[in-house]
Amino acid sequence: MKFLNSLLLVIISAIMISCGESQDSAYDRGYDDGYAVGYNTTCQIRSTLIAGDWDNKHYSRGYADGNSAGTQACLNKNN
Repeated sequence: MKFLNSLLLVIISAIMISCGESQDSAYDRGYDDGYAVGYNTTCQIRSTLIAGDWDNKHYSRGYADGNSAGTQACLNKNN
């Protein structure tokens, strides 16, 4: 019985790992990273660590959108 429970746990873990990240979550992660970089860079706050998943087109698109929004938010704050 203990072996079957362990086997079941391994199978479930393998299935969860193989699912990967959804398009929406990759975009959202990219948007958040881009927003932080755009805001922090424009407002000269600090350098920002990001995931930088440039091979993922959804992350890259989100990053570009977020960077524009973050830059604009900083500019609006200072006006």
